[in-house]
Amino acid sequence: MEKVTVGIDVSKKQLDIALRPCGETFVVERNAAGLDALAERLTARAPHVIALEATGGFETVVAAALAVAGLPVVIVNPAQIRSFAKALGQRAKTDPIDAAVIAHFAEATAPEPRPLPDEATQLLADLVARRRQIIAMIGAERQRQMRVTAKRLKNSIARLLKALEKELNSVDSDIDDAVRGSPAWREKEDLLASVPGVGPVIARTLIAELPELGRLDRKQIAALAGLAPWTRQSGQWRGKSFIGGGRAGVRCALFLGAMVACRHNPTLKTFFDRLVAAGKPKMVAIIAVARKLLTILNAILRDQKPWQTA
Repeated sequence: MEKVTVGIDVSKKQLDIALRPCGETFVVERNAAGLDALAERLTARAPHVIALEATGGFETVVAAALAVAGLPVVIVNPAQIRSFAKALGQRAKTDPIDAAVIAHFAEATAPEPRPLPDEATQLLADLVARRRQIIAMIGAERQRQMRVTAKRLKNSIARLLKALEKELNSVDSDIDDAVRGSPAWREKEDLLASVPGVGPVIARTLIAELPELGRLDRKQIAALAGLAPWTRQSGQWRGKSFIGGGRAGVRCALFLGAMVACRHNPTLKTFFDRLVAAGKPKMVAIIAVARKLLTILNAILRDQKPWQTA
């Protein structure tokens, strides 16, 4: 029996669906009735995988409805889809074409469906993301505060900063209540924060945005965080390795943790100093520390054992 792969292009009002290899296409409305009909129709086809693009939140309800129906759902990176379409020479872009490209991409790459975060985990992830947005706004306003000279503008910025800092405290309180109110999350936070260099903010970011931590091997978890190096070479030419992709918020948190660990974590400080002494640029060494820190945190959650100094 052939494996059925489904691609879904999500828009505000409707869903365009394409199936491979049969080439079947159809459209349903993005509402309760449409989702119920879609789940019933796809269940009858027993698809191997159903792929949706991340579209700024519109895909969440669709993915959740299909997951509840017991269907294998995976959310894919839109940049990968566009690159795949270019590789196919597909320049036209319509919703039915996009659905077909998504299905083709999923058939070719066989992405592995993963469980969607539950409601509480999704809320925590949203709170952590909101905290990051508020900090970015505070940073932008402080930069403006340094440049303006008019008293009226300075007062305006001061009032806005005060409001943003109040909101940041409120979000921090909500995050703290969510984490400390859950025995499972509280235990995870305590385990992660046992590592020198990892504080509550980093621990909570990992809990919210990297729920796979402790359940994957070190290569898989590094790839999810965007810390797996990829090489560039052709013939005799050898380019530099780079990191990228993955979950940017997680990668930033680990990078900050690595910078602290290079000073205050004896094991990782020794690792960092050895890389620098071997001639590695400091930025490369810090990235390597971030990757090693992630490996340590992954092992700590996997084994359920706190950090122990060697």
